[in-house]
Amino acid sequence: MERTKGLTPRYPLLLVDDEDSWLYSFKATLRSQGIDNVVLLNDGTKVMETLAERKFCAVAVDLIMPGITGEELIPKIVEEHPELPVLVISGLNEIKAVVNCIRKGAFDFIVKTEERNTLISGVRHAIEIFELRHENTSLQQSFFMNGPDRPGLFSEIITAHKDMLAIFKYIEAIAETARPVLITGESGVGKELVARAVHNASGRKGDFVAVNIAGLDDNILSDTLFGHKKGAFTGATQARVGLVEKAKNGTLFLDEIGDLSPTSQTKLLRLLQEHEFMPLGSDMAKRSSARIITATHQSIAVMQEQGKFRKDLFFRLRGHMLQIPPLRERTEDLPLLISHFVDEVQTEAGMDLNVNIHDIANFLNNYSFPGNIRELQNLVHDGASICGHGDLTPKHFKKLLSAPGDFFPSGTIAASGESISFGARLPTLQEARAKLIDEALRRTNGNQSSAAQLVGVTRQAVSKYLKKNN
Repeated sequence: MERTKGLTPRYPLLLVDDEDSWLYSFKATLRSQGIDNVVLLNDGTKVMETLAERKFCAVAVDLIMPGITGEELIPKIVEEHPELPVLVISGLNEIKAVVNCIRKGAFDFIVKTEERNTLISGVRHAIEIFELRHENTSLQQSFFMNGPDRPGLFSEIITAHKDMLAIFKYIEAIAETARPVLITGESGVGKELVARAVHNASGRKGDFVAVNIAGLDDNILSDTLFGHKKGAFTGATQARVGLVEKAKNGTLFLDEIGDLSPTSQTKLLRLLQEHEFMPLGSDMAKRSSARIITATHQSIAVMQEQGKFRKDLFFRLRGHMLQIPPLRERTEDLPLLISHFVDEVQTEAGMDLNVNIHDIANFLNNYSFPGNIRELQNLVHDGASICGHGDLTPKHFKKLLSAPGDFFPSGTIAASGESISFGARLPTLQEARAKLIDEALRRTNGNQSSAAQLVGVTRQAVSKYLKKNN
């Protein structure tokens, strides 16, 4: 139920009662809890007409009204709009009325005299059920389609692989909900592009705000996400708006979520549970209307077993999960990607290249691509630099992957089943470690977390190495 708390539902709630004072009072209560997409109606006879004019996420009707009662409206609403949860609100707690309403199809029966938290809980539950029904219908419809409804949403992702197309269809089905999304996959597979596609498909009016949280300590992360007031700490000469606030009514994308410290995990959990945050130096909480999308290349399951990641936080983050396959599992995309990156090189550098795409794709077909699509992009750019203005052929890629005297001239890693080769002189362990880390950083465009994963060390070890060498 937390998924709707503090978040405006995509479609409005219809609240029907002949008492205007109660309508406005309850609307104010809902707004205080972040549910501010509410339509008020004080005439029960106009309910069906109103429902026919626009789409709602739920309808709450008073039991006793002049003209038509809530009990009489239930079967009419259920017949015409079966996807809509109907809540009946009454000033009296009458068992007979409750039973009759439930039998006729009411989703819930709420007594006005109960605590406001109980009323709000009932509304949230109804909205949640609507979202689940809506999501289920979208999934059923997309299951029988060969591709996404709106392929333009995914134009930045170069692929024709069936697994990726299935992910696109799933994104379209879940995009309009407010639930968090967790994207997993190896470094370089394009997790941020997928996150942007989710945002674009959602139709949210706010911005897509992305931040890589790898390497940010607790204080910097809090300041980055939540902002601070002027004078909150030494040097805070101006107030700063945090990224959570900048992503208002939009999407906040947190990359490398596996690098969160225990303290920062607790802060993020509060944001997800309460949809509230506290800028540094402030004693007033602010509400967040941003949808949270996170990504990691690490195994959260393993981190939980090791006690490094909170299970309750993982439960909140995985409202929806997207597992992006590595490039070696979708080699059918190699020709498309190589062609795209060749065009990119020619546009950026003004080069005129002759390229046999399929020869290069066939040559690279058995390569493991530890750096995935990002590594392929670097290979194409490097290959173009080597060949200059002329023919770009597999030999240029062979040269890049098997440079004489390199620490591992085959260019492959142990996981590919090939042994590492050495030059005439054996390197010292310190030299080998340095070359390995340098190569990993080159393949990952300087991303310390990704480089650490490639060579099997901690991000802190890579950071320490860089500081020492600088």
